[in-house]
Amino acid sequence: MRPDEFNHSVHTAHEPPAPWPAALRALWWMAKGDWGRAHGIAQGDASAEGSWVHAHLHRVEGDEANAGYWYARAGRAHADGSLEAERSTILAALMDQL
Repeated sequence: MRPDEFNHSVHTAHEPPAPWPAALRALWWMAKGDWGRAHGIAQGDASAEGSWVHAHLHRVEGDEANAGYWYARAGRAHADGSLEAERSTILAALMDQL
């Protein structure tokens, strides 16, 4: 799947594909505008990718301190660019794993 297909699914589907990893499903729900559902999925995902998405969600929320904790858990530097650019980077990385 390509990023444009992911973005199209956000606008046309009611649920992300079930076989997707939790981190990608969380990112999908965030793109859909459901921060709470995205956060619940990311919080339940102990993987580095889940922690990365979790960090991004806290940046979206404006909680940089909490985001910093999750970036450390993900083994990533604290992002300081735009939220859109970070989301694109995360999406590309997660889709490379499919």
